[in-house]
Amino acid sequence: MNQTIKDISKRIVEKTEEAASVKEIANRMKDKDVSSLVVVDEKGKPVGLVTERDLVRKVCTTDVLSKSVRIGEIMSSPVITITSDKSLNAAADVMLQKGVRHLLIMDKDKSNEFIGLITPIDFLKSQKSVLDEDKEAIEKVLDTYESISYY
Repeated sequence: MNQTIKDISKRIVEKTEEAASVKEIANRMKDKDVSSLVVVDEKGKPVGLVTERDLVRKVCTTDVLSKSVRIGEIMSSPVITITSDKSLNAAADVMLQKGVRHLLIMDKDKSNEFIGLITPIDFLKSQKSVLDEDKEAIEKVLDTYESISYY
């Protein structure tokens, strides 16, 4: 049986609101030891993603105070999603086509509910256990990892 992205993804996804300050979020990322947070609206619907890369490129390289910048100002949006029943090959294709390295995994039965996050690191960790048909797609993602601008 083919593996799905749900099989290899991170199940615990940290989230935040658009109004949170960059300083607050940077501290939360450090405390939780995560490199990204899903930005949600007041109903819990994902509206963006903020990564360490966003913090570095959009805040640290400027002369702004991190406590004065809101996450909604620097988040990457819209969030690129994929349903939990898709193959690793399909996830790799989406990453490459969209030029992203974070895919939010939506529950296949509850389309408004996100259940995980997948990155090229997850592919790397699972590479030994995947089927041959998925290995080529995974290798493409890993090879491309450093050569395009991601969020």
